Amino acid sequence: MPHFALPASRSAKAAPALVADDEQFFDTLAACLAEQVADLERRLSAERAAPVRHGTAVLERDQEVHRLTARLRTLRRYGVDLCLGRIVTPDAVVHVGRLGLTGAGGERLLVDWRSPAAEPFFAASHADPMGLVSRRRYRWTRGQVTDFWDEVFTDDGLADNAALDDHSAFLATLAGARSAQMRDVLGTIAADQDAVVRASAAGPLVVDGGPGTGKTVVALHRTAYLLHADPQVGQHRGGVLVVGPHEPYLAYTADVLPSLGEDGVRTATLRDLVPEGRAAGVETDAVVAALKAGLDVEAVVEAVVAFSEEPPRTATVLDTPWGEVRLGRAEWAEAFGVVDPGTPHDDARDEVWDELVLLVADRLEEAEPDRLRRWLAQDADLVRAFDVAWPLLDAADVVADLWSVPALLRRCAPGLTADDVRALQRTDPRAWTTADLPLLDAARRRVGDPAASRRRRATEAETAAQRARMDDVVADLIAADDSELKLMHSLRQADLRDALVDPGGWDAADPDRLAGPFAHVVVDEAQELSDAEWAMLLARCPSRSLTVVGDRAQARHGFRESWVDRLARVGLPGARLATLGVNYRTPSEVMAVAEPEIRAAVPDANVPTSIRASGVPVRYGPASSLPDVLTGWLAAHADGVACVVGAPAPVDSPRVRALSPVLAKGLEFDLVVLVDPAALGDGVEGAVDRYVAMTRATAELVVLTT
Repeated sequence: MPHFALPASRSAKAAPALVADDEQFFDTLAACLAEQVADLERRLSAERAAPVRHGTAVLERDQEVHRLTARLRTLRRYGVDLCLGRIVTPDAVVHVGRLGLTGAGGERLLVDWRSPAAEPFFAASHADPMGLVSRRRYRWTRGQVTDFWDEVFTDDGLADNAALDDHSAFLATLAGARSAQMRDVLGTIAADQDAVVRASAAGPLVVDGGPGTGKTVVALHRTAYLLHADPQVGQHRGGVLVVGPHEPYLAYTADVLPSLGEDGVRTATLRDLVPEGRAAGVETDAVVAALKAGLDVEAVVEAVVAFSEEPPRTATVLDTPWGEVRLGRAEWAEAFGVVDPGTPHDDARDEVWDELVLLVADRLEEAEPDRLRRWLAQDADLVRAFDVAWPLLDAADVVADLWSVPALLRRCAPGLTADDVRALQRTDPRAWTTADLPLLDAARRRVGDPAASRRRRATEAETAAQRARMDDVVADLIAADDSELKLMHSLRQADLRDALVDPGGWDAADPDRLAGPFAHVVVDEAQELSDAEWAMLLARCPSRSLTVVGDRAQARHGFRESWVDRLARVGLPGARLATLGVNYRTPSEVMAVAEPEIRAAVPDANVPTSIRASGVPVRYGPASSLPDVLTGWLAAHADGVACVVGAPAPVDSPRVRALSPVLAKGLEFDLVVLVDPAALGDGVEGAVDRYVAMTRATAELVVLTT
C-alpha cells in the first residue's frame, strides 16, 4: 500500500519526483518497526516469565517491563506515522520522529523530536535557517500522508523537489475537526512555541498568551521535553505535576502526554490535592472568599499548631518502682527541643515521648530500659500530661477550630479585624468550601498523619510484649536445661532472643502521590490562583521550577499586576516571561467579535492575532432557535464537537456539551453557541466570561439572545 494518499485537490503533490524518496524511506521504516515490535514482544514475554525472588530484582524487573510496554504501546499506536517530517542540510537528510529509532544495522532512521538534532525542524525560520536547506512536514490520517508542506531556505532547496503551496497542510491541520480530547501538536509546533518547549527548567517560566495561542499544549509538550532532556526533572528526581483548572480540562488533555511517550506524569486540580476537595462547595460569600484567599495560610496554621505544643506549667512527679522522678517545665521544654523544624506535629510526638523516656532513664540508671518504657506508657498521670502538652491533632480539626473559636482566630491571624473574624465564623465549621482547601492543605502538611503515630505505638507495644513473653520462655528453658553443654544458656544473648521475636512492622498508610515534592510543576489558568492557592503549589515544588500558564486578560476577578510582580509576591522571584501572540485556534471572524468584549473591560488585554479565517461569519438569532442550530450543525458535520454556554443542551448527543464559561476555559470546540451573553454579568467578570466563551470556537460561533 502506498504511504501517500493525497486528496484530489493536492494530487499534484503526489508526483513521483516529489514523494519517491519518502515512499522508499517509509518502506524501510515500516520493516524496521515490524522487527522492533516482534523483538519487544519477545523480550516482554521473557521478562514476565523469568523467575524473580528478591525485592530489588522484582523492582528492576517491573521497571523494565514498564519501559518495554510503554515503547511497544507507542510503536503499535503510530506505525510509520511516528515520522513527523524531515529536514535537509547540505550534508544529510534527517527524519524527525515522536521517538528515536535505529535500524538493525545501526543506522539512525528517526531522531527523537526532543533531541538537539531535531531542534531546527521546529525552530528554523527564514530569518535564521539554522543550517537547513529545506524542511518538510507531514499530515497523517490513519497511517497515510494526506498532505505535506515544504519550506525552502536556500536556492538549493528549490532543486530538492519541494512542493510550495502556502502551507496548505499546516492550515488544514489547524482547521480540522476537534474531538473530545486535545491532540498533540508535534506536526505544527511553530518557532515561538518551540522556544518555550525547550526553555531551561531553572526557576519559574510564565507562558503568557491570549486564547488559541497554544499555551496549554505547548506547556504539555514542554513537560515531555523536560522529562527527556533535563536530568533534574526525570522521574527519579520527583517527576512532574500538572495542575489544571477543572475536571473537564484534565479529561480533555489526558491523552497528550501519553501520545508523547510520557505516562507517569501526575495530573490534578486544586481540589484533588486535599481529601476534602471533592465534596467542597464553592464559596458564595465574596467577602469570606477574599479574606481566606488573602491569609498567610502557613503562618496561621503554624500559630494554631504552636498553641498545641505547650509544656505543662506544673511539674509532673512520677513514682516509679525504681524511685521518684520529677519532670519540671525545663525538662518538658528539653524534650520538646529535640524536634527538628519542619517535622509534622503528629510525627514529632513520638520523638518527644522518646526523649521524655530518656530523661527519666538518665535519672533511674538501675531501671531496665524496656521495662521502664512499658511502665511509663501505663502511667496515667504522665500519659495525661503528655496528651495535653503535645496532643494528637487532626488537620480538619485545626481548620474547623478557626471558624468556630473566635479567640483562636484572633490570636493566629492578628491582621484580621473584629468584623473579619465575625465574618469567618460559621455554624458548621466543617462545611468545607473551595476557599478552605489551602488551609486544609497547609494543616495536613504541618500536622501529619495522626493514625501513623497510633500504628507505630501499637506495633511497639506488641513488640515489647513479645520480648517480655520471650524473656519468660528463655528463663524457663534455661532453668530446665540439664544437658552437659548447657546449650539453652546461649539464649541469653540478646541477638538470639531478638531473633525469636517477630517485630512485624507498622502498616504505613498509602503514600499521598500528590503531596510531592515534585521536580517541576505545570499550572494552567494560573491567572485565577489566589495567594493561598499558590502556597499549595509551592509547598510541592521546593525547586521552584514551574511552568506557569495563563492570560491576565482571562482573570475573572482582574489581574492588575505584571506576571513578574505577581509571582514575586507569592514567593517566585525572578520569573521569565514568554509571550505567545499568534492565535492558531480562533478564526479571525470570531476574534473580530470577541476582541471588543474584552477591550471594554481590560484595555491592555493581550489579544492575539488570528492566523486564519474560517469563511463563516458569526451568526446571531433568538434563544428559541437553539435546538435548530444544534440539530442543523450535527446533520451537516459528521465529525467535531459543539458546546452550549449559558443554557442546557436541548439535544442528546455525545458531540454536544453544555458548560459554564468557567468549565469551558482551556477547552476548544468546532461550534460554540453562546446563549444570552448579557446574563453573564457586567464588569470584568462578565466580560471575561463572554470573551472566554466566544474564543473556544475553532470554526463557528453563534450568539443567541432572549
